[in-house]
Amino acid sequence: MFVVDTNVLLYAADETSEFHRPCRSLLEASRAGPTPWFVTWGIAYEFLRVATHPRVYAHPRSASEAHGFLRALLDSASARVLTPTDRHGEMLTACLADVPEARGNLIHDLHTAVLMREHGISRIITRDRDFHRFPFLDVVDPLRGSPAG
Repeated sequence: MFVVDTNVLLYAADETSEFHRPCRSLLEASRAGPTPWFVTWGIAYEFLRVATHPRVYAHPRSASEAHGFLRALLDSASARVLTPTDRHGEMLTACLADVPEARGNLIHDLHTAVLMREHGISRIITRDRDFHRFPFLDVVDPLRGSPAG
């Protein structure tokens, strides 16, 4: 079990990216496999925000196109979306104790880390080095390691 971060989704969707092929292959293998894999609604909305942004892409996707890409991924039998449980506040307190310097842009990653801890998932597939700040996470760069490895 693992979480796929926003940047992996963006690279997989962007055929012009130098990281497209490994990220797209990872998602295709995950979609076809029996092992559950996850995103959060925060990751999904961040993907939509960036994929449609004209300052990020010369030819950004429309909201409908970006949503279609995301929907196709989430329609796979092995895909799941992590949502808060009754323990969310407790997990936030624990994560803040582990990463007391969390602030600013790291708060979005903190939310992902809290949801992961809450659901007992420790592995995240991402190119975002900020996730290394969370000592309880196993951070896998899709260009260097396999989520199954």
